[in-house]
Amino acid sequence: MAEAHQAVAFQFTVTPEGLDFQLSREAVRQLYLAAVHSWKKRLVRAKNSFLTGVYPASPSSWMVVVAATAGSCYCQVDPSLGLIARIRHWLPHGWDSLGTLTAVSTVLFSTGAWLAAVLLFRRVLRLLLSYHGWMFEPHGHMSRSTRLWIALMKVMSIRKPLLYSFQSSLPKLPVPPVKATIARYLESVRPLLDDDKYAEMEALAKEFQEQTAPRLQRYLRLKSWWTTNYVSDWWEEYVYLRGRSPIMVNSNYYAMDFLYVTPSPIQAARAANVVHAMILYRRRLDRGEIPPMMALGVVPMCSYQSERMFNTTRVPGKEADTLLHLADTKHLAVYHKGRYYKVWLYYGGQLLPPADLEMQFQRILDDPSPPQPGEERLAALTAGERVPWAEARARFFSRGPNKVALDAIERAAFFLTLDEEEHGQDPARPGCMDAYAKSLLHGRCYDRWFDKSFTLVVYKNGKVGANAEHSWADAPIVGHLWEFMLATDTFQLGYTEGGHCKGDPRTQLSPPQRLRWDLPPEAVAAIEASLRVARALAEDVDFCCFAFSTFGKGLIKRCRTSPDAFIQIALQLAHFRDKGRFCLTYEASMTRLFREGRTETVRSCTSESTAFVRSMADPHGSRQRLFKAAAEKHQQLYRLAMTGAGIDRHLFCLYLVSRYLGTQSPFLAKVLAEPWRLSTSQTPQQQLKMFDLNKFPDHVSSGGGFGPVADDGYGVSYIIAGENLITFHVSSKFSSPETVRGARGGAVGTPRAGGQRGGLSLQPLSVTSLGVTPL
Repeated sequence: MAEAHQAVAFQFTVTPEGLDFQLSREAVRQLYLAAVHSWKKRLVRAKNSFLTGVYPASPSSWMVVVAATAGSCYCQVDPSLGLIARIRHWLPHGWDSLGTLTAVSTVLFSTGAWLAAVLLFRRVLRLLLSYHGWMFEPHGHMSRSTRLWIALMKVMSIRKPLLYSFQSSLPKLPVPPVKATIARYLESVRPLLDDDKYAEMEALAKEFQEQTAPRLQRYLRLKSWWTTNYVSDWWEEYVYLRGRSPIMVNSNYYAMDFLYVTPSPIQAARAANVVHAMILYRRRLDRGEIPPMMALGVVPMCSYQSERMFNTTRVPGKEADTLLHLADTKHLAVYHKGRYYKVWLYYGGQLLPPADLEMQFQRILDDPSPPQPGEERLAALTAGERVPWAEARARFFSRGPNKVALDAIERAAFFLTLDEEEHGQDPARPGCMDAYAKSLLHGRCYDRWFDKSFTLVVYKNGKVGANAEHSWADAPIVGHLWEFMLATDTFQLGYTEGGHCKGDPRTQLSPPQRLRWDLPPEAVAAIEASLRVARALAEDVDFCCFAFSTFGKGLIKRCRTSPDAFIQIALQLAHFRDKGRFCLTYEASMTRLFREGRTETVRSCTSESTAFVRSMADPHGSRQRLFKAAAEKHQQLYRLAMTGAGIDRHLFCLYLVSRYLGTQSPFLAKVLAEPWRLSTSQTPQQQLKMFDLNKFPDHVSSGGGFGPVADDGYGVSYIIAGENLITFHVSSKFSSPETVRGARGGAVGTPRAGGQRGGLSLQPLSVTSLGVTPL
């Protein structure tokens, strides 16, 4: 490989006759091909930057403008109103002829007019994208203004966009009025507080709104003027990178394989196809060939988060972590049985085909060498607290072979674990999905590199999964890659009848490079200390993952109800039956309709949903009317969150401004201290239409999940896959008496030897029990 041959391409020895040069032709050839590949990528990026910068125009439109202007001048019609003559006057007069000066002047004027038109079109596009009235219209009914808006959007985006074509045209996230935010906040906490506590909170809110908020709001508006997004940079820094607790369980999340299908049971073959598919995705990402996600087929979503999907690592710091992102990298970091390897992904400037990758991974699996002292549990440093990891990194990994090996991991495209266990859905093994979820969330606490943008896990039976770091992007971004990978692996790359990758491997390829470590006893002690912290955290996490197949979105939609609203209301009912009370509920919503938008909170516990839940105890209650009101309220809150009128990000930024200014706010302090005992999120499904799920119903995704946000609460993730399947991922902690059997209520699933199950029960979920009548 080119990279492996760099050190031996040129060799020389000193002899009595002088210097004796030795030149490796193959090495020079590989270096040449690698250089050509690198320059091709640079040219493609430069071309894409230009095409993105002039969108919705194109280079061909420039030629049309030049030709039209020249034709008008030839017909003695001056479209420039004398500007062409002025430009000709300003040009140097030493040129050959008057015709040359006229031609150059015409081209310069045409270019200027074309650029002015580009700026105008982009401004119009930004104004069109600022319209969000379409989100608030009743389902199945569209106003004339929205129909006109859609028609204009189709005209403006008639040219096929690249991934980042709309980025500079997306509107900025607006700063909501303080009065509106506080009113919505008080409305959200009303069902959670008794009259006395609500009156106290109302007084604090009124004092804040009248005395403290105006000054904070002015500073926040000023920030919104000079930054692309007034929330995202602070959100990334203070919510993620400044966190000093372990990111394993607390921050990272996971994604699962197909629920029912395993394309190949051969570990090396499945790993090869999956890795190849992911690098194909990276290549399309680099070239901008992936179209942006579009709502209604015409409304683009921000693609900013995709930039750091590959070649990215979270680097620990004593006060705050940083994100290391490289423009390109040509290798992969692999872990197996306590050993680390560096695997090149390219040979001669070309991506290795799956058959070659399978051979390389099989070489790792067949390697009998033992781990070096301290090597096996090294990744526990990334699973423990951040300050000890930062100190150990500075002390033991800043020089020598340890730095070289750590650089190989941190600068890899991503991290791959060839796991020794077998996981996946198996009806004969109760609790198998629970173990699968826990394995992906934390593993053994030392066999995933939790700092990488994501760790791909391939199990011994061919099942795959991923553990993703959260600071660089949110779950839908990883979900987009995951859907592409699963579809490409199964329907495009495929396998032989024996389960191996198609094609013949090139046996002359150099084997994977084993990383070398020199870990002193002090470094091993630091690793073990982090491992103890991580194990205590992992052993405390309880998980229940199950597939609900009684019905799915097909039946829910027939009831003219949003599937997401249906599940959120069902969660409120389940929690109330379990605890006998309601709690502050978090549902993640995206704000990617705005530039560099990330997430906003939908406060799902509303007065309408609590009224419906209480009506379930009354056999004569008007359940259907109350359910409809609760679902409509939830949808309204979701729309407000998506269009920049949410509550929590605004309050979060106001709180940060108050801290910067040294201003104390009892209201903001109380708001930010409220625990989210029920944290929920829906995993997106079928963002890409690479195969027909109706034709291949077994190829549904299992979705993914995350750990509980509050120590005495639940983390609930769900994916509405297909028409008749909803998969739930419910997490809690054994250490909390609030979330284990014996507190209140029943259990979700079967107890396992590790401890009692969480108390949140979703098994009674049914359409009729919620008072909804199918059409």
